[in-house]
Amino acid sequence: RSKNFDKMLGITEIFIALVVCLLILHHNYRKLLNRYFSACSPWFIVTNFLLQTLQLTNIYGNIYTLWMGQTPLVVLNGYKAVKDGIVTHSEEVSGRPLTPFYRDMMGIFLTNGHTWKQQRRFGMTIIRSLALGKNNLEHQIQREACHLVDIFTNTEGKPFDPHTSIVHAIANIICAVVFGHCFSSEDESFRNQQWDLTRSAFCLTPQLYDAFPWLMHHLPGPHQEVFAYNDFMHRLVMEEVQAHERQNTDDPQDLIDFYLAQITKTTDDPTSTFNKENMVQTVVDLLLGGTETTSTTLLWALLYMVQYPDIQEKVQREIEAVLEPSHVISYEDRKQLPYTNAVIHEALRYSNVTSVGVPRQCLRSTTLLGFHIKKGTLVLPNLHSVVYDTEHWATPWKFNPDHFLDLDGNFVNKEAFLPFSAGHRVCLGERMARVELFIFFTNLLRAFTFQLPEGVKEINLEYILGAILQPHPYKLCAIPR
Repeated sequence: RSKNFDKMLGITEIFIALVVCLLILHHNYRKLLNRYFSACSPWFIVTNFLLQTLQLTNIYGNIYTLWMGQTPLVVLNGYKAVKDGIVTHSEEVSGRPLTPFYRDMMGIFLTNGHTWKQQRRFGMTIIRSLALGKNNLEHQIQREACHLVDIFTNTEGKPFDPHTSIVHAIANIICAVVFGHCFSSEDESFRNQQWDLTRSAFCLTPQLYDAFPWLMHHLPGPHQEVFAYNDFMHRLVMEEVQAHERQNTDDPQDLIDFYLAQITKTTDDPTSTFNKENMVQTVVDLLLGGTETTSTTLLWALLYMVQYPDIQEKVQREIEAVLEPSHVISYEDRKQLPYTNAVIHEALRYSNVTSVGVPRQCLRSTTLLGFHIKKGTLVLPNLHSVVYDTEHWATPWKFNPDHFLDLDGNFVNKEAFLPFSAGHRVCLGERMARVELFIFFTNLLRAFTFQLPEGVKEINLEYILGAILQPHPYKLCAIPR
């Protein structure tokens, strides 16, 4: 037989085996139906989960089980159920399932136990320290915001795609935190980083990879791009670590400096998880988490301003009435700009870029809304259902800044506003993201009026479904004010 014939036969055998496995899983599901409450049919969640959950909630209530093959996933829907899971029972539901996909990615903040707690505590301490230092984080954000205004000004009111410049500006902030320096837009490594960040965010194959890890490991697809990008990021960070080691400074300026000092400090501590491998992965985690979600939210916010020019005009009037043109915008200014602050919060809520969130795992048996959840059970707190909960938002399917204003126009926090999650697994960079969004958005709205290019009549507000809900590529015009 020819080699091509053998190869085709091998592919055919794999396909037949895959079909047989799916039939077996479907047959076993019927036998296991009564093991969990309100069980739904077994499918792999690789389509529009957001629409599915809305339909399933109407049928099964705010807590039910989805089956992925023979693996049950308990879904929590609505603010009441999600709060019970990630706030009231935060400790019990703070685990992360180490699935094949994430095991191969090995993100520190996707791990559990002592390693996760020690690394997270250290990361939070250092970020707070850098934020309060002499060259503090807010100053870096202000510089990048002003630079972004200059870039938009250079477009001279002509149509342009803001994506690259926004990602560059946001990425430079987290780079300053972890590396102690920014990248030039002409830097080849930085251009590669931007491109791969965007592509990796569209990967929809973790569930399929987890179901058939051996098979998926050998098949092409978006998951291979994620792994290639992961390798690239590790090499980039390791080069930065080696450069910091050669400097050997006694005055730490960035996260890598502090981490290297911590490794030396804890050399004789048997409980220490501080080592180069964990340091590199921690930095990679922060670079990923500190760039894509914030830049994507800002892209959505500008798109909403084009779609709702009356809201854009109201923001601009408030900024003009409160801030002098020469005033350097700070996060503290949000207290004098309640409507602007409300618009930013509504952009976070309405865009909901992190979709449903990352699954959790019960570290010990517990009870959620009266249902017993066994230790080891996978739990998905559906954050999408919280920011669109009809019991907490007057017009959840409409972009409405009034959601965050009282009758007198004062800004109000809403308990169902959980775009950064909550509890033990709350987003590590929440504070930094809030500061970035306010300073960037306010600077841009003070400097420009955003409009559609001439001849363009409609705006596509549909999202591109992925790990991050991205807007479709668009162009706009930044008209100087």
